[in-house]
Amino acid sequence: MIIATGGWLAFGNVDNFPGLVAAARIPTTDSSSGAFSFCGPDRHVNCVVDGDTFWFQGEKIRISDIDTPELSPPRCEAERIKGEAAKARLLALLNAGNFSLAAGWRDEDKYGRKLRTVTRSGQSLGITLVEEGLARRWDGARHGWCG
Repeated sequence: MIIATGGWLAFGNVDNFPGLVAAARIPTTDSSSGAFSFCGPDRHVNCVVDGDTFWFQGEKIRISDIDTPELSPPRCEAERIKGEAAKARLLALLNAGNFSLAAGWRDEDKYGRKLRTVTRSGQSLGITLVEEGLARRWDGARHGWCG
């Protein structure tokens, strides 16, 4: 059984196990850090775009395990309010200490953003946002925040 599974994965079926691949790539130490601020029209260095996207060391990172309310543009006032709260919380989490970035089964999305799970001490910062009611677990589709 183990040999069959290994062969199956080796011949291109690894995409069917994204959690397994992501777990295998999680760094063992938190070695990334930066002084983050909010992004602006001319600011794209170590800054937060919204609750699930930030720039770090010249790369635009999309947190791969969550979805947060949209800010550009929000579809309603409730989405804007929750989106701003998620953005502020992500800023605080990134500035709270060293973290790790782990690639999953896809390196980047259709917009060219690097897809990464962000962890500190083995815990997902994205899931922290979910637990605080500021994000949802990413299930492959966007869902409304307005009702």
